[in-house]
Amino acid sequence: MTTAPSLPAPQHGTHRGWRRALHWAPRVLSILFIAFISLFALDVFGAGYSPWETLVALTMHLIPTFLLIVVVVAAWRWPWVGALAFCGFGAWYIVTSWGMFDWTAPALIGGVPIGVGLLFLGDWMVRRRHGMIPL
Repeated sequence: MTTAPSLPAPQHGTHRGWRRALHWAPRVLSILFIAFISLFALDVFGAGYSPWETLVALTMHLIPTFLLIVVVVAAWRWPWVGALAFCGFGAWYIVTSWGMFDWTAPALIGGVPIGVGLLFLGDWMVRRRHGMIPL
């Protein structure tokens, strides 16, 4: 009678790969999302404004971008900040824009930050569990 070969014992760094992916995924996705929403500000250049009006309109269109950049900078150190802010931004956008557009616009522009926020939350929970961050 033969016995089935035993599986090798898990090494100490086995879960390091998914923890690293969970750490970097929300950061990379948040930067890509910020770049995506920044593209919507480019429509001011075709509106026929004077240079000064274009600058004011561009600044106003980029306010969400500036706020999310501040959030990402803070979330880099404290992932729970990213979790709260991105989930809050996504929920706010869905609530305020529902019915103004086809359902796909609020789902995309509100759903992506909620997903990013959940990834920040997962990163925070894993890092907290393993004693890698104080908060």
